[in-house]
Amino acid sequence: MNWESLDWEILDRLRDKFISGSAAEGPYWHTITDLECYDFTYGERIGWKWDAVLRELKARNWTPIEGGTVLDWGCGSGIAGRRVIDCFGPDKFKQLLVHDHSDLAMDFAGHRATRRFPQITVGRADYRMLEGDEPLDLLVISHVLNELDDVARAQLASLGTRARSILWVEPGTHEVSRMLGTWREKLRAAGMAVLAPCTHQNACGMLTPGNERHWCHFFAAPAPNIHADSGWVKFGRSAGIDLRSLPYSFLALDRRPVAQPPGFSRIIGEPRHYKGYAKIFGCDAGGVGELMLQKRDAPELFKALKHAHGTGPLKWTHAAGRITRIDGAGKTQSPA
Repeated sequence: MNWESLDWEILDRLRDKFISGSAAEGPYWHTITDLECYDFTYGERIGWKWDAVLRELKARNWTPIEGGTVLDWGCGSGIAGRRVIDCFGPDKFKQLLVHDHSDLAMDFAGHRATRRFPQITVGRADYRMLEGDEPLDLLVISHVLNELDDVARAQLASLGTRARSILWVEPGTHEVSRMLGTWREKLRAAGMAVLAPCTHQNACGMLTPGNERHWCHFFAAPAPNIHADSGWVKFGRSAGIDLRSLPYSFLALDRRPVAQPPGFSRIIGEPRHYKGYAKIFGCDAGGVGELMLQKRDAPELFKALKHAHGTGPLKWTHAAGRITRIDGAGKTQSPA
């Protein structure tokens, strides 16, 4: 697939499905070409979100269970499962299983993964695997929350109780992000430790009364020089999207002990910059709230926040809504 062979009418139809919400009504893949066009455009953008999440997990020194099985549940074109295996290396895994309500999607995802990773076993997740009670090494979930019916939701909840590790990426919209927060609480209650994006194991501060208008989201960087690529520019105009903006929400959870030293915080969304100071919506073990960062207190961080697509955990002290001290000169750190 390339920009010359791309079927723009297919992309228009898929876009209308996504915007209208009718994607939740059932499989929307009609042909393999549908999946090829999606994977080349929308899927690649999702891949950039996964890249951002996986970079953070590697920075926190997290690795999946050695020689384990990956289940890419709700696989679509399979971009999420492929990105995960690419990141950690196919030698780390024994098997990739894909599952989707569309047979066509499973065929496409399985074929692409087999070509890319000939050294591991790739196949469909069967009924015994999906409805059994055996532990699952790594559950990968991507962009499914706004398409689940009651049956799929129940199956996903069951898989979550069996998973040793979960990596979950969703759109960074208010509605979907807050839904993901409720899943965080369910999985935390089921014995999962929260690895990221949170810097603590406490209840989600976004879900406390008074924070209903806020949501946990971040921004990934698109591919370099995307604005100089005429194909991507045309795609952005056709799809009605800002190529610079890649908002996402995510969860990374594990049943293994997660070391999160106290005192770390996280910037939610993007800071709002003013002359000499910035307003930041921050999250830490004490909850969420708006903070002010003055340029003179951390000039390196202040400058970096103007240009970076998000940051990892930071260690600061705040009082009365103002960040008063930043350890490590305000540089992104790892609490792992």
